[in-house]
Amino acid sequence: MRVLEGKAALRRVSELSGRSQKTSTEDARVQTIVQDVRRNGDSALRKYAGSWDALPNGKCLYVAPEEMQAAWNKLPVDARAALRKAAARIRQFCRWQMPREWRRTNHGISLGQIIRPLHSVGCYVPGGRYPLPSTLLMTVIPAQVAGVREIRIVSPNPQPATLAAAAMLGVREFYRIGGAQAVAALAYGTESVPHVQKIVGPGNSFVTAAKKLVAFDCSTDMLAGPTETVILLESGNPVFIASDLVAQSEHDSEALSVFITASRDLAVAVAKETSRLSATNATARAACNKNGSVLLAPCHEQAIDWANGIAPEHITVASQDLDVIQSAGSIFVGEYSSQAAGDYASGPNHVLPTGGYARTRGGLSVFDFLKVITVQELSARGTKRLGPTVVQLAELEGLHGHARSMRLRCSHA
Repeated sequence: MRVLEGKAALRRVSELSGRSQKTSTEDARVQTIVQDVRRNGDSALRKYAGSWDALPNGKCLYVAPEEMQAAWNKLPVDARAALRKAAARIRQFCRWQMPREWRRTNHGISLGQIIRPLHSVGCYVPGGRYPLPSTLLMTVIPAQVAGVREIRIVSPNPQPATLAAAAMLGVREFYRIGGAQAVAALAYGTESVPHVQKIVGPGNSFVTAAKKLVAFDCSTDMLAGPTETVILLESGNPVFIASDLVAQSEHDSEALSVFITASRDLAVAVAKETSRLSATNATARAACNKNGSVLLAPCHEQAIDWANGIAPEHITVASQDLDVIQSAGSIFVGEYSSQAAGDYASGPNHVLPTGGYARTRGGLSVFDFLKVITVQELSARGTKRLGPTVVQLAELEGLHGHARSMRLRCSHA
């Protein structure tokens, strides 16, 4: 991993601050897949599952609850305990996140909000290089806490650990499909896969392109890309810092890992340790060599500006810098707050914005599965009090019907 300073560091920050999710190379192929699934339903799903996801001939797309339960029964006791503990922590955090209903009344005008869950959601759980039962927990549990009645899981070639996690959470609908075709099935429905109101969860570039394509017909959470980590520290254990950079890099050879500091000694030490720790992991080594950087800032204030400009998925900072971080998917405070803790079991969600989207939103949460609906009730007294203001503004805009509807009520109040 290179140590960059001066103009080279500024160029790198500019590159990272201007990045976005690029799916144009997949868009044409994804459009063909999505249209095929819309027209041909299950036959298209089976074709793609057989070609890309190694679905055996005759194997059902639908995973029966009994198969999920069998996977749970075969899971080692220690693994079951870990899944239970992680699930409990995630569920508690989601409960703390839940917004509340409220109502306020003043001078005959009662205002408030009510909370209603979505009716149906689809959770995409990647099934590529590694099985990701943690992503199943992170997408299903907030939906359950929100009160979503119909939760459908899609995952290509799901591994036993993922099926076991689904059984533990009481999932009833699980489908062996992935990629753009799974997104299309959830968005539009097929003979065996009912459509949903919203699709959540990370995926590869084909999944991201498909989510973008169906977004006008089915709500989606965010366009996710390769994982990202930034660490912003002026002191600390270089092995701890390097271990987080390498940990996030092992997800994908396109992963982004950046260390920002104003300490030259720490910059050099972290670069050395990152090279050492990534030497035995081909994916992490490729990611660190391609997208990894150690940025040496002229001062700590500049380092903070660089971090906020990058708006990373994950960021680690010292406790005194928490208040100055403006854009990040999830913030980890202090050198003992391993980013892996957030990936699995601390409680906050690991489905996080990448590609600069952290400038406008945080990670997946119960809010993604809820509707906050406003409520307003005016009494006769409230109508007379507010009426003149409404009439004046309606006339100002030339919407005379609006003004008339209020005048009528004022005259009878």
